[in-house]
Amino acid sequence: MFTGIITDIGTVAALEQRGDLRARINTKYDHNSFDLGASIACSGVCLTVVEKGADQGQNWFDVEISAETTSKTNIGAKWQVGAKINLERALKVGDELGGHIVAGHVDGVAHVTSIKDEGDSTRVTFEAPLELAKFIAPKGSVALNGTSLTVNGVDGPHFDINFIPHTKSETTWGDLVVGDPINLEIDTLARYVARLNEMQEST
Repeated sequence: MFTGIITDIGTVAALEQRGDLRARINTKYDHNSFDLGASIACSGVCLTVVEKGADQGQNWFDVEISAETTSKTNIGAKWQVGAKINLERALKVGDELGGHIVAGHVDGVAHVTSIKDEGDSTRVTFEAPLELAKFIAPKGSVALNGTSLTVNGVDGPHFDINFIPHTKSETTWGDLVVGDPINLEIDTLARYVARLNEMQEST
């Protein structure tokens, strides 16, 4: 489990197709501070560390990514050598829950439809897949590229988020462009509320 609070911006250092896709990610995390088999959210995708180390002071870890995961996320479209990705290590008992509970299981891919600066902040509008739009509500939470964010407004499949300067500087959101595919994980609570409503309506 994760909280959606990004703690490092990693860099894709290598990609190799071995049946599954294997990626090496450079990070500021000390490789001695996590174990093989540890879960790390990489732009919102929960991936397992299969190898780790340091070269000339640069820490890194390797992950293996199935074809299913590649097809359901923005990895196939966005990950290339040199690409920046949001990183978060798994939540530990006693850690501060600063965002919301995030599973690291991407539900679908949203797309950026507009970017507008408003003062020092930036308002970004996204288009969600139709089957997921019903789970997104004003003032509710979503995880986008692994970042816990609060929804400002909703209009059909479109919803908008306001990014403050701190968020843009501490994550990859400062590099956003219109058309970007974005990993979307809806709030688990919203899914259960919607399911309960469906059950009540059917009785």
